[in-house]
Amino acid sequence: MNMELNGMVEMEEKYEMYKTIQKVKDHVANLVMEQLDRIEHMKQELDFIDYTNLKKIIIGIIPGDGIGPEITKHAHMILEFLLEEEIKSGAIELREIEGLTIEERAKVMKAIPDDVLVELKKCHVLLKGPTMTPRKGDKWPNIESANVAMRRYLDLFANVRPVRVPHLGIDWMFFRENTEGAYVLGSKGINVTEDLALDFTAVTKQGSERIIRAGFEYAKKNRIKKVSIVTKANVIKTTDGMFLNIAERIAAEYPDIECDDWYVDIMTAKLIDPARQKQFRVIIAPNLYGDILTDQAGQIQGGVGTAGSANIGKRYAMFEAIHGTADKMIAEGRAKYADPSSIIKAAALLLSHIELNIKAQKLEMALDICSTYEKRLKVTGRSTGVTGEDFAKYIMETLKDPKLEEKWKKYQE
Repeated sequence: MNMELNGMVEMEEKYEMYKTIQKVKDHVANLVMEQLDRIEHMKQELDFIDYTNLKKIIIGIIPGDGIGPEITKHAHMILEFLLEEEIKSGAIELREIEGLTIEERAKVMKAIPDDVLVELKKCHVLLKGPTMTPRKGDKWPNIESANVAMRRYLDLFANVRPVRVPHLGIDWMFFRENTEGAYVLGSKGINVTEDLALDFTAVTKQGSERIIRAGFEYAKKNRIKKVSIVTKANVIKTTDGMFLNIAERIAAEYPDIECDDWYVDIMTAKLIDPARQKQFRVIIAPNLYGDILTDQAGQIQGGVGTAGSANIGKRYAMFEAIHGTADKMIAEGRAKYADPSSIIKAAALLLSHIELNIKAQKLEMALDICSTYEKRLKVTGRSTGVTGEDFAKYIMETLKDPKLEEKWKKYQE
């Protein structure tokens, strides 16, 4: 009798294990099909949009969550000032996009509500304030990051972040892959049993080629002679190994550009090494590593609040502050003291992307003067400094200076 019972228990356990394994197999099969479909879409991609051929460029402005609405309105004001002629002539429209808040996303249990996504797709480029990503322990449902979803829906495959610290000789441009890796499949993991959880990452030939080539093309266009590839291919041999192999193949097409590769753990150390910092110029990395390195680089520049970010696709582009929503500042009533530098930097990147290079350069110079060199007004995040509005007006006053470029050049000497 005991032997029969033991045999039945063993059969039940095997059956449960079979069901568990089948559940995982089905889950992985669905993920593989999603990625194969995405590859087919990438194979049919059109060329990059030519903004000079558009009768009207629509710039969507997304306030976001937390301090997002506060800092975004300052960048909006500066864009209106810089683009006054283009707006009057109808060549450019600034359009505010409502509804991409954590409250609205939680209502519909989607990273981006359907009606908001429709409005986003009516724009050519987007300027976006920080949006909240729910995390364990907070009051919001566990919905996907709006940033991750937007990059996927709009196919914004290249996250481009400049970091400059002139007195340290730092002039870095990061190209972070945006649509693959753990960030895209990280929300699609599976709890196999109460003892085992699996998450996933993915790299494709097409996705790797386009981000790596974008980095090399940027270097070629700007006569930069050094490109660095960052992976962990010594350990993550399949996906990171594919990325590195593709990079080596593409690098051979650019014989005038030196290409080296680094493991991400060593690169984090080298970016803070005074003897090595100035040797890096263009840095290309998969999604997760690029996120880590660009936040580190932003801190070196003066804090993540000083850095802007560009998310580039062939049809759409989105520019954003790289910091978070700073909910503590909201809770403490300090939103008006939030530093708008990051989203103003993003606005400069946006202007450059739509081929308004002179206006972009002026905004960059004004931001350098106000935040790094002259610093007549300082934002501290508290009442010990000026408000974000005061700082934005300081930038606008500096933009009006007919000797702006001459003033900026003096600081470079």
